Order: sequence, then C-alpha cells, then structure tokens
Amino acid sequence: MYKALADAIRDAEARGVTLSKVALEAEAKDQGRTVESIRDALRRALVVMREAVDRGMIGDLKSSSGLVGGDAAKLRTGPDGPLANTPFRDVLARAIAVQEVNAAMGVIVAAPTAGGAGVLPAVLTGIANARGIDDERVIDALATAGLIGAVVAERASLSGAEGGCQAETGAAAGMAAGAAVEMLGGSPRQVGHATALAQQGTLGLVCDPLGGLVELPCVFRNATGAAIAMAAIEMAMAGIEFAIPADEVIDTMGEIGANMDVRYRETAGGGLAATPTGRRLAKERLYEIKRAGA
Repeated sequence: MYKALADAIRDAEARGVTLSKVALEAEAKDQGRTVESIRDALRRALVVMREAVDRGMIGDLKSSSGLVGGDAAKLRTGPDGPLANTPFRDVLARAIAVQEVNAAMGVIVAAPTAGGAGVLPAVLTGIANARGIDDERVIDALATAGLIGAVVAERASLSGAEGGCQAETGAAAGMAAGAAVEMLGGSPRQVGHATALAQQGTLGLVCDPLGGLVELPCVFRNATGAAIAMAAIEMAMAGIEFAIPADEVIDTMGEIGANMDVRYRETAGGGLAATPTGRRLAKERLYEIKRAGA
C-alpha cells in the first residue's frame, strides 16, 4: 500500500484513473488477493455500516453507563431547526447513531477505529442516500477511504492513546472527506485537498473520554468530525485548494500527537474528563456499571 497520498494521486493522474482503482490494485497486490475479493469485503463492511446507522436511528439504545443513547433519533425526528430536512442534519444523525450502537456494545465497522467509527458511514451513506448513488460507487469510496487511512497509519497514528482524538475522529474526517469527493466525481487531486482540508480542521484535538469510556464526548465528536468532513467536501468540490499537501498535514498531526501531554491521550486525566462534572459523572456511572455486574 502507498506510504504517501501524493504518490497515489500521481499514479492515478498518470493513468487517468480514480484513486480507488490504484488503491484496490495496490491492496490486492500486497495481500495476494483479487480486486474483486477486496471489493466483496468492502461490500460486507458497507452492509454492517448501514445496519449500525439503522439500528442507532431507532432511539432505544443506552450505553452500559447510561451516559449516551437516543440522541440520533432526536436529530432525525425532533423539532425543525435551521437545517431540518437537509442531508447535513441527516449526516449528523447518522454519525451519532453509529456511535450509540458502539457504546451499547453493538456491531460496527471500526473505520478507522471504534472511537471514530461514526464519521465515515455517516458521510458516505448520507450523501449516497441524498444523491441516489449506487453501492458500487460507495464501495469505490470505501477503497479510497482505506487508502487515506493506511497513509495516516503509516505516517502518523490512528490511536487516540498515541495521538489524541485528532488521530481517530480527525483521521476519520479526512478519510470521509476524500472518499466522498471521489464518490461525487472529484479528481484525485481534489480528493487530496479534501483530505487536507478536513484533517487540518482537527489538528490538536484531544482524547478525553469521561471515565475512560468511549461515550462522552466521543459520540458527539463523531458528529463534529462528520460536519468538518462535509465542509471539506464542499470546499474541495468547489475547487478550493489547501496550500499544505495532505501528507504534510498528516505528518503534522503525528508530530502534534507525539508531543501531546499524556493527560490528553485517552487516559481521562485531562480535558472534559477532568472537569468537576466530568469526574462526578464518571464516578456515578462507573459505580452503576459495577453494581449492575455484581
């Protein structure tokens, strides 16, 4: 697989093909598999993603701590806001839905991680639903997302414990933005700009889960990540170019993560987890979990 998004973009442009095509071919070669077998795996992943969205939208799930649950349904059916009945609001609801399923120990696709798993399915399925895009194009987009995620893993990290939430939700936003731009007919170069635009918007984002649980603020950070991805998609598709290449933005994310205080890297020692309310909620909810398991 490619270690730099720039190399994949260069190859795709030289051949006059999409990034998903070069990504699928590279992955098939690395794994000793056929392109179609990889597409089949992505097809299965898409099914699970959609099932998680649908399950979370019902609104009857609660996490084991009781801290999260039911908010995706509020967005889907609640009173009209300024963005009611828009794809944007639908994408936000989808991101929360997947994370509520995750918090309730349901089945999700960890793309790129469980903590950031709501962004990619929300953006891709939300846009596909709004635009009537067929599954084969969504699968192509997933391949492009995989390429971007692999580059992030190679050059930086996908772990909140190593790089903060910028490495999870931030990476997911970059993956979703780049993938959606290809799905919408954007060029490989536009995919790169979308990735850079999304990831620069999450640089420095800390990982501060209350009580160490992937619930608060994680569920809502996924909605924020999806919103950032949507903004990046709009900008890239409009022809806006980010001056810093995606690979250098990713490198910067890795450098920031390496220098981030350990309190802000999934330890619950800082950020929102260390606020008086955060500590109180964590203490109360962890006690309830222990009592329920006794």
